[in-house]
Amino acid sequence: MDLQLKGRTALVTGASQGLGRAIALGMAAEGLKVAAVARRMDLLEGLRAEISKAGGADPVLIQADLYPEGAAESIAERALKALGRVDVLVNAAGGSRPLPVNAPKDQWMEGLTLNFFRLRELTEALVGSMQANGFGRVINLTGTREPRNLNSAHAAKAAVHVWSKGLSKVVAKDGVTVNCIQPGKLRSEQIDKRWPTEELRREWAKKEVPMERMGEPHEMADLAVFLASPRASYITGNIIAFDGGARFFAF
Repeated sequence: MDLQLKGRTALVTGASQGLGRAIALGMAAEGLKVAAVARRMDLLEGLRAEISKAGGADPVLIQADLYPEGAAESIAERALKALGRVDVLVNAAGGSRPLPVNAPKDQWMEGLTLNFFRLRELTEALVGSMQANGFGRVINLTGTREPRNLNSAHAAKAAVHVWSKGLSKVVAKDGVTVNCIQPGKLRSEQIDKRWPTEELRREWAKKEVPMERMGEPHEMADLAVFLASPRASYITGNIIAFDGGARFFAF
């Protein structure tokens, strides 16, 4: 199937490792010109080398921290300048923020800022140009597991779901879709630290996942690439679980 993505452009945050990296690689493999955002330039350089080795277009590397005030607008401006336009935005940056019951306000605000406010600001800095161009895709990575503790990231991801659904209704008529992917337990550096051997990973998955295995980042990247394509033009306002059937819905 031709996904009709050659010549399109994509901005991917959190692109230096894990799911963001896998999505950036998947987008580049389908012919998109990718702008990759992350804090660590050495990892971004490694991504560029991998994309180049696979025959993809040389990506634009944007070293940036999303947290500071004005970061989202700056990243959007740099991406538009380098790419000319942004057809696809993948919001993959973020991080878990477990908190005690009596956590101070600034700790809650830090987690909400990184995981929701900056994501919203970056999207809103780009969605207007997508509407004007008559094509756009916004893909947000959130999460599936039901919370077992207090975590500001959980609250932020719930906000992302509701906000995404609202935004999808506003921009649908302009050819722009907005969807969320809820990744389950997919292989990553964090996962491998917690379950360092294949035996331990399978033991956990056998109890928690009907498929009895953890997913691979490239598998979820395939879904993101499809959602980015014109082939997925009638899919919007959705929250799609990618968890091997575990179905631990957080929100």
